[in-house]
Amino acid sequence: MPNTILTIEDQADIRRLIRMTLEFDGHTVIEACQGEEGLRLVRQHQPDLILLDIMMPGMDGLEVNRILQADRLLRHIPVVMITALDSATDRDAGLAAGAKAYLNKPFGPVELLQLIKQLLGSGHTPAQQG
Repeated sequence: MPNTILTIEDQADIRRLIRMTLEFDGHTVIEACQGEEGLRLVRQHQPDLILLDIMMPGMDGLEVNRILQADRLLRHIPVVMITALDSATDRDAGLAAGAKAYLNKPFGPVELLQLIKQLLGSGHTPAQQG
């Protein structure tokens, strides 16, 4: 079933890879290149899922996720942190900020689609991935 997925990622090549993967699978993709823009788009479109980079200029992904989790109208939207930060401390920080899953870069298209299907298809929310 197609869903609307918002990608908040400052690297254009990664956004493009994600968009191509998700559109090929039938999803609608919305993109933001920074945290503030991403928050505006979340409020405007109410996506089914958010893919959120942690390391971005300006407002980082952890701050964006804390704002989302504090908003009773938005906290139900599952957030997947996507990042090159792969230590247990980094993963714990992402999950503590309210993320439903943590996907390490680099990741493959199949891995991304499987995680999205887990989060949106079965209602099962894995603690981490990758």
